[in-house]
Amino acid sequence: MALEEALYERGKLAYRLDGDNIRHGINKNLGFSEEDRRENIRRIGEVAKLFVDAGVIALTSFISPYRVDRRMVRELHEAEGMDFIEIFVDCPLEAAEQRDPKGLYKKARAGEIKNFTGIDDPYEPPEHPELHLRTDQMTLEEEVATILAYLEQRGII
Repeated sequence: MALEEALYERGKLAYRLDGDNIRHGINKNLGFSEEDRRENIRRIGEVAKLFVDAGVIALTSFISPYRVDRRMVRELHEAEGMDFIEIFVDCPLEAAEQRDPKGLYKKARAGEIKNFTGIDDPYEPPEHPELHLRTDQMTLEEEVATILAYLEQRGII
């Protein structure tokens, strides 16, 4: 949300797609099985492509646990000549559990939520992300500044 706001302040048109606005609408029929996660990410990639085609910077913030799915979305964008920037927002599991505003990790540990990434489902970290942000070592302001600098360097903003 801070990146979206920073882009807005610079006069850039951007839209954030995240679990709250996607899982409660276009993907509300999907669960958290491997197959549903794959379809979730595919749909997000297609929606993001539509935004980019309209000249909007699409910011997608999702737990995408499988490399193959992230690679598929990258290829989808690159086939259309669109930029795809993978940012690994690296948050150690312990830190994520401490920050858990919705209590989801607690529910997953109690067995109330199944197929929860990092608890009873795997996470495959990116092998070659364009940016790697360590949220336990950087402030939010440093993370946003890093992304903005990269976008400037790439000529996107």
